[in-house]
Amino acid sequence: MTDRIVVVGASLAGLRAAETVRTAGFAGHLTLVGAEAHLPYDRPPLSKKLLAGEWEPDRIVLRKAEEFATLDADLRLGVAAVALDPAAGQVKLADGATLTYDGLVIATGATPRRLPNQPSLAGVFELRTLDDSLALRAALDGEPKQVVVIGAGFIGAEAAATARGRGHHVTIVEAMPVPLSRALGPQMGQACAELHRDHGVEVLLGTGVDGFEGTDGVSAVRLADGRRLPADVVVVGIGVVPATAWLDGSGIEQRDGVVCDETLATSAPGVYAAGDLVRWPNALFDGEEMRVEHWTNAAEQGAAAANNLVRSLASEQGEPYAPVPFFWSDQYDHRIQFLGRAGADDAVQIVFGSVAERSFLALYRRGERLHGVLGLDQTKRLMRYRRLLMDRVSWDEAVAYATA
Repeated sequence: MTDRIVVVGASLAGLRAAETVRTAGFAGHLTLVGAEAHLPYDRPPLSKKLLAGEWEPDRIVLRKAEEFATLDADLRLGVAAVALDPAAGQVKLADGATLTYDGLVIATGATPRRLPNQPSLAGVFELRTLDDSLALRAALDGEPKQVVVIGAGFIGAEAAATARGRGHHVTIVEAMPVPLSRALGPQMGQACAELHRDHGVEVLLGTGVDGFEGTDGVSAVRLADGRRLPADVVVVGIGVVPATAWLDGSGIEQRDGVVCDETLATSAPGVYAAGDLVRWPNALFDGEEMRVEHWTNAAEQGAAAANNLVRSLASEQGEPYAPVPFFWSDQYDHRIQFLGRAGADDAVQIVFGSVAERSFLALYRRGERLHGVLGLDQTKRLMRYRRLLMDRVSWDEAVAYATA
């Protein structure tokens, strides 16, 4: 009898997996494990509304405590999973407990990447958790400060925009010659950098960090070219790495994340995965192997993994997970949105608006096919292209649609 499902990871992907297990008809024992003591919460506001002080933590809780009664789940919050034994069907927790499962969803997400030899120095922050956001918010309270943001990816850029909006002097330091070039390509990445310059933020590109200065707290950031940036607050936002250390020794295949098939099944029987740590082939994009670190994917993938797990426990065939990836980023009074996939070598054509106007829609071409769509303050126009990407239209068809 298959009557025990465990979901490890109590953020968005894990919560959606747990909820979907129930809606898919599973009536057995369900356990949801989370390393943080907080109830599952929404992460996007951590670098925006919550960091700005416009929202409080109760505003970002995904489900209130009383709503969990309908889920009928054993909540194990504030305790991390430390090991997995697929042969025995067991998950070991940091508090010494062992959970036995018939089916498992891994949704432990990712953790912030750290700089080499990054010190534990007061005033130096990473931004991934609710506690991180509240600590950084407290550091930004009061009179204007010198804030240095290391990394111009989406988290770094959003933190920089929020700090600038709170009246601080902000400098962004990015090691790459163009920010967001991997996510958006060089032309559009440069356009995003200009948003910060428009708001008085200094953006230093192609610049590495050599170290930090300070005794009781950070006082400066030393750059690789010898420059010294005074700093009261430093935010390190140089990306994340999959939170998979607890899976070492389990035998589950890993490669910059947990490797899954098109149904989100891992290499271990009865074990599926969802969220930032999943690497899987997306059939909609010719089987391109993807690892997507964005909200929409976490929500949709959590549900898909749970559905396929319940199907597998009933000896039914799983369904391929083949979405159009989508993400957004709010910076200052602008919204950046992207549908599909982008690469540094993709051809890019602006079909509406312009970079100079700070409002545009751009199409991404790979081979003879539409591969992605970027919009800056173009929500309505951009979302019309989701169907075109799902239909795998040609580049010529996409351009014709844009100019019709």
